[in-house]
Amino acid sequence: MSTNQETIQTFYEAFARKDSATMGQCYHDEVVFNDPAFVNLNAQQVRAMWKMLCERGADLKLEFSEVSVDGNKGKCRWDAYYTFSQTRRKVHNIIHAEFEFKDGKIVKHTDNFDFHRWSKQALGMTGLLLGWTSFLKNKVQQTAKASLEKYMKQA
Repeated sequence: MSTNQETIQTFYEAFARKDSATMGQCYHDEVVFNDPAFVNLNAQQVRAMWKMLCERGADLKLEFSEVSVDGNKGKCRWDAYYTFSQTRRKVHNIIHAEFEFKDGKIVKHTDNFDFHRWSKQALGMTGLLLGWTSFLKNKVQQTAKASLEKYMKQA
């Protein structure tokens, strides 16, 4: 197993244990993170995001598979099962992660998932009707950013 593959394994095994400290150690200090909710996070922000999600994800269950690495790039699939805190609705999110590595650490992490599928589960009728729109996606991004900023100020 390559160092980069070990980094992915370590990251998701730690995530499954809600061990955000170990997750954070897998990131390079120059990391950039993106997903449909959190956009262009730097190292401090992404480490805080995972810490926040681990602390708040009381019923979070995680599975990961299809780990592959080719040189300094890697990818995997991960499935998250949790209750969305704002609506108390159950979610099963299927995420495809892509990574770039530098010095054996993740320097670029991009998570992709079907936002409309997620929003139908997490937000119910609002997600069903508006989950395909940039309006709702932008609203979710603004809410996520504000939540992370508030969390980081309290930490």
